[in-house]
Formats: sequence, C-alpha cells, structure tokens
Amino acid sequence: MARLYKYSGAGNDFVVLDGRTEDVSAYRTPERIAALCDRTTGFIPSSAGLTGGSRPGADGLMILTDDPDYDFRMEYYNSDGSGGMMCGNGGRCIVAFADALGLKPRDGRVFRFIAADGEHTGEILAREGKRKTVRLRMIDVHTFHPALDGWFLDTGTRHFVRFVPDADAVDVETEGRQARWDPVFAPIGANANFVSVDPDGTLRVRTFEKGVEAETLACGTGITAAAIAAMLAHAPSTCHPEPVEGSFCYNIQARIDRLAVAFRPLADGSGFTDVYLTGPAEEIGRDA
Repeated sequence: MARLYKYSGAGNDFVVLDGRTEDVSAYRTPERIAALCDRTTGFIPSSAGLTGGSRPGADGLMILTDDPDYDFRMEYYNSDGSGGMMCGNGGRCIVAFADALGLKPRDGRVFRFIAADGEHTGEILAREGKRKTVRLRMIDVHTFHPALDGWFLDTGTRHFVRFVPDADAVDVETEGRQARWDPVFAPIGANANFVSVDPDGTLRVRTFEKGVEAETLACGTGITAAAIAAMLAHAPSTCHPEPVEGSFCYNIQARIDRLAVAFRPLADGSGFTDVYLTGPAEEIGRDA
C-alpha cells in the first residue's frame, strides 16, 4: 500500500501519493478517488499536526510519477474522479512534495514537470518547517474573451470571471453553480470566480470549482484567470516581482491565504506569457 500524504495550497487540499516505485493503479479509479476525497468519510491522516490535517477528505488527488524528459510527472484528479486538467495550487503542492521526497531538480534550482496541460516549472523560494513558498510557472494563456457579464479564460482549466462589488457578500454556492452550468459554457462547463478589488488594489477571489461542485478555499488556475481578467478590465498592477519589462503583477487574497500572479501580455495581443503563480504549499498530514 502506498503511503498517503495530505497537502494544502492556500487551503486547497489534496491527497498525494508517490507513484514512482509502487503500483498505485487502484488509486486512479473514480470510485477510490471519490471515497478518499469525501468530506464526511474520506481520508484523515493518522499524523495530522497542522491546521486542516484532520479535516476529512480533500479537493482532489495527485500522483507523482517518473517521466524520462522531466523531473517528474503530475497526475491530477478532481474529487469526483475526473481528470485531464491542471490545478495551480496542486502544482505548487506537488513541487513541495517532490522536494520533501528528496528529489533534486536536474538544473539544480527549478523543477521541470509535465502535467495534463503541458510543461511547468516550480521553484522553492522559501522554507518554514513543512510550509514552503513555491513559484509555479503556468502555461501561456491564449484563450480569453468576454462571456456573460465577465470574462472566459483557459489557464490550464476553463474559468469564468465576474467582477463584483464585494466578493465576500456573494452567494458562491448558488451563483457559482448557476454560472458553472450556464449553456454558454456547454458541454464542458467552467469554474466560476467572483472577484472584487480591495482599496489597496488587492484582488479578493472566491471560486466555485467544477469537479468539486462546491466553493473551495482557493483555486490556483482561477486566481490566475482573475489576475489576467483584472488587467483586461484595466485594474492597475499591484505588486512587483523580478523586473520583466511590460509585465503585470497582482496580489490576491483567497479565503485564508495571500498569493501573487505575474504575467506578461504578448505584443501582438494574442495572449499572455511568463505566467507565474506564487504562494504557500504545506504538508498537513500523512499516514504513519
């Protein structure tokens, strides 16, 4: 039996397995994934010393496996067993997990890994116990357009972004479910993000995630979509990463943590490159 770990990326939590040396095929079935992620009867680590570790279930499941061309491969599954998409918070967590397993980046500094949406990089910027700050490179974004009363973007996963006066006042379960199933996004649907701008320019983001079919405490691809949509809506850049000419950066407040998104618009207006999501990732429990 593979050892199960639990990781949190800004409150978005995941069951994580090392699939490099053990047969973990049984963990790829929708039934097993749904059982482990169930919020009433799902996985609770036997060792859960940090906040959130004793909460049953998870928002998704990830498996780290070998890949001949990369430092590792990331498999991601939603809590309902569906796969084939990227998860930004999960990406940061699996980089932190790889680091905890003792994996070393081939270039000595930055992990290169492959996920369902393509190649990513991840760099550990800081360590504080089991909590790490990870800078994750997302894929370039080329699909974006106005939709309903907001924006549609594909940042590795499909997202709808709506700007509202106060994100904390939104009934995300009701409005999010309605937008997630809106016919304009059929047949696949889209995650729904509700974004407001604080007086200091920080973006406050709440997300209803398809596959989880509920609000989650954070969504990395949704936070990335919200930041790009903010630029499209002419919101001023609010933070300053490593200097890159023509780049934008936004501070983000998720439900319980702060993150940052930096990116650079392409000169021809066709999309966005150098997209980086920076935020926390921490182990919150494991099997003994």
